[in-house]
Amino acid sequence: MAEFFRKLFGDKSKSSRITRNDSATTAPLSSKQVEAIINSQNVQNESQQLVAAFGQSVGKQREHNEDSLVAITATLAGNAANVPFGLYVVADGMGGHQFGEVASNAAIRVLAGQIMRKFHSFLFNIPTQQPEEPLQEIMESAFQEAHRIVQREAPGSGTTLTAALVIGQQITIGHVGDSRAYAVYTGGRVEQLTRDHSLVKRLEELGHLNKEEAANFPHRNVLIRALGQGEALETDVFTVPFPHNGYLMLCSDGLWGVVADQDILRSIKDAPNLSRACQNMVDAANIAGGPDNITVVLAQMIG
Repeated sequence: MAEFFRKLFGDKSKSSRITRNDSATTAPLSSKQVEAIINSQNVQNESQQLVAAFGQSVGKQREHNEDSLVAITATLAGNAANVPFGLYVVADGMGGHQFGEVASNAAIRVLAGQIMRKFHSFLFNIPTQQPEEPLQEIMESAFQEAHRIVQREAPGSGTTLTAALVIGQQITIGHVGDSRAYAVYTGGRVEQLTRDHSLVKRLEELGHLNKEEAANFPHRNVLIRALGQGEALETDVFTVPFPHNGYLMLCSDGLWGVVADQDILRSIKDAPNLSRACQNMVDAANIAGGPDNITVVLAQMIG
């Protein structure tokens, strides 16, 4: 991984040189030139860019929002190779009046703070320092600290927590509960990356329910694992490649519980940008009744 960081910031022993062309002139682009740039389907970026957007709604049947999210995208580019960095987190709190939103908000803030502190030197200091721990250990430790703080700040409540740390072409995912991370491919495939920690999912895995029965199970929202509940927290932590020619999506069950895969794909395909795609999905969830709070984060690698 040391080579990874050397490539990011370049060889500092080499001097840099700025060249200038005093004969250069500037002129505004014509409207036709601007339109040609916008409509071009063959634009190639010199370096990879990570872009992201989010959408959120209280839904149609809830009085307040117990979902929380973090979306951080960082870029440092220059002579050295650009390595995209992103941290995306979704949490869905539970526990009734205010405690659910306290739990989810505490969870995302603590987790994001823990991870960003580990990468502060990597992103901003000269000379740079890579984190000493492996990425999966950093994610695991951040979940454990978030678990401890939620137990202290919102006793008796809990929250789902799904986080994705993007560095270059790799995603390190941490997950507890039934919010989800997906890989969405432009070819028409939606792949769930995380496993729901819910009663209905466990009964389905044990063969007590088929998919149709699971979809209509009356206690679909009952979790068997949540942040802030129980003494010991068991976290799913794993690393996967960033979807090639696709998207990383994180969402709460207020979206995936009512919006079908084909509607997710259509929401993205019909949108001119990621922000509109996220809003399309939120609108689709509300049109379907909006029974819960809705949160979605969508990230794409360009170049």
